[in-house]
Amino acid sequence: MDQSRARRELVKKLRRKGIWDENVLEAIRIVPRHLFVPPESAHLASMDEALPIGFKQTISQPYVVAMMTQALALAQGDRVLDVGTGSGYQVAILAGLCAEVLTMEVVPELSSAARARIRDLGIDNVRFVIGDGSLGLSDYARFDGIVVAAAAPDAPPPLLDQLADGGRMVIPIGSRREQRLTLIKKVESSLVRTDLGAVRFVPLIGPYGFAES
Repeated sequence: MDQSRARRELVKKLRRKGIWDENVLEAIRIVPRHLFVPPESAHLASMDEALPIGFKQTISQPYVVAMMTQALALAQGDRVLDVGTGSGYQVAILAGLCAEVLTMEVVPELSSAARARIRDLGIDNVRFVIGDGSLGLSDYARFDGIVVAAAAPDAPPPLLDQLADGGRMVIPIGSRREQRLTLIKKVESSLVRTDLGAVRFVPLIGPYGFAES
């Protein structure tokens, strides 16, 4: 099965699993996930599973990427902070759904490789930053959406501060071993949390995440 057809089949699976946002599903169909995984894993790229990408990191399961993106409820004019660039796959999905993505990665090699992939795909509304994602990017705040692709004990206060009024954050919260994917909406001075289900992510390293093991 060629990659394009395999992605169409993946979209059908995601729809059956409850992903209903057609814009998100179209992004999954279009973005060539096989370019975001090591060459030896390319034949697995359209499977609905996480895959290793080196540096003790993974590319998230497509269903989880789709669920997180759907929960952000993005509009074309939105600005998004992506914490944990990784392979850049989530970045590519987000870039087609909003005005600008700023993405942070603590591993320089991953950031550089992701930047090259995004450039080669002709995506030009992404800014890459190497740094501590638990601190966010206060100089560029505020953000309409923040997506965190690493687990934290709780939502980092700097990231909450950088949400615009009406903004949404999706983040896995819990221990190193298991977390609950949580949607946080900022409504004036209140934070409204919604549990999206059980997940398992690599840890967010930093003062508002976990210490390096």
